[in-house]
Amino acid sequence: MNEKTKHNLKKLGFYTLIFIVVVWMGLPLLVSILYAFGTPEDYYSPNKVIPLHFTVETVKMLLFTLGGWEALKNSIIVATLSIVISFILGLPAGYSIARFIFPGKDTIKLGMLALKIFPVPIMAVPLIMLYIRLHLLDTRLGVAFAHSAGALPLVVLITASIFAGTSAELEEAGMVFGLTRFQSFLKITLPLALPGLAAAAMFTFVGSWNEVFAASVLTFKHRTLPALMLTLMETAPDYYKFAAAFIMAFPAIIYVAVARKYLISMWGIALK
Repeated sequence: MNEKTKHNLKKLGFYTLIFIVVVWMGLPLLVSILYAFGTPEDYYSPNKVIPLHFTVETVKMLLFTLGGWEALKNSIIVATLSIVISFILGLPAGYSIARFIFPGKDTIKLGMLALKIFPVPIMAVPLIMLYIRLHLLDTRLGVAFAHSAGALPLVVLITASIFAGTSAELEEAGMVFGLTRFQSFLKITLPLALPGLAAAAMFTFVGSWNEVFAASVLTFKHRTLPALMLTLMETAPDYYKFAAAFIMAFPAIIYVAVARKYLISMWGIALK
């Protein structure tokens, strides 16, 4: 077997693997979209594999009659607040870990990772009691705090890695020319770290968007989209569940697609 044949076989194997991954990930989404807009008659028909007649009534019912639109807005607000809160707390911590040497530095990083091993349900009762005392129960801000607590270790470690990869000499040069450390950070280090910070923001948004337990136990009226759908779909017909899956997935896909475009553009790579 010559080198050209080996190269072609490797290329074929690579594209075959990519095709399998795309089908594995895309097929459930495609099925959800088809049955989200399919009619109930087509869904329950034993003679039809995919629906041939479509309607928007199921999606409209979930969004505008059962409160999905309000829950969608709550999810966007909570996710945005989670990004802001976790970055306000996480950026200084990540910068300190990257730039300074102090006792217990590795222990702190390990401790932040260790926080992720505790399941959220075991903290439900004390968390509810704390929120009642702080008057944060059933508020978007309260859910955002809970989501930020889960995202904060990831934000700190990602930003620490990003800041460690930026040149400290450039920052020090700015200080030599009269900038304070904070000004040097804003004008030199922060622009260099923006792609990594955008990636951290993307992970935080998606994590907040998909989180359901904290939003379910901490809210009653101001529920996020996953919490509302979890409640509604317990006794709903199956075709409603496909519509709920579409409503849950579509905004997150749009956000990741837009954020990915700007993320890659910030690295200087143009998307065609």
